[in-house]
Amino acid sequence: NILAEGPVLAVHQSDELLNKMNDWCQKTHSENGLIERIKASKLTERAAELQTLDFLKKWVPKGASPICGNSIAQDKRFLVKYMPDLADYFHYRHLDVSTLKELAARWKPEILEGFKKENTHLALDDIRESIKELAYYREHFMKFKPFRANSCARAFFHQVKRMQCS
Repeated sequence: NILAEGPVLAVHQSDELLNKMNDWCQKTHSENGLIERIKASKLTERAAELQTLDFLKKWVPKGASPICGNSIAQDKRFLVKYMPDLADYFHYRHLDVSTLKELAARWKPEILEGFKKENTHLALDDIRESIKELAYYREHFMKFKPFRANSCARAFFHQVKRMQCS
């Protein structure tokens, strides 16, 4: 469930750096408006890092949440290099939805046909899409059912509860 959505930020970058992007990046991020937003932005990496940390601190304690998303290895490398305080705020584990996609492709490939991505390549859209994709794999690939304790488990939990009160 989405509890809140963080700030949507574009960090200013020089034309020199933007011109070094490959053709795919140039085309994709021109079409989705990101390059224009980056050029117009006055936001520094540090300011973006602090705004994001301020948001996260309202919702999750330090070290409690893994970095989540699709193919997040590059995201993690970026954070470690350019936003180390933000990288350090997350748990050391990762939740990479693309791992589930790879497992489904190998173990149950027909599952992949049921989820189609929009591929806008905008951060907030990608986050929302990753959440939807994770929910899809949970329902159709992992098939989790709500936990219902059997009578043995209920008796155990009641016993533990009584022991804690003694």
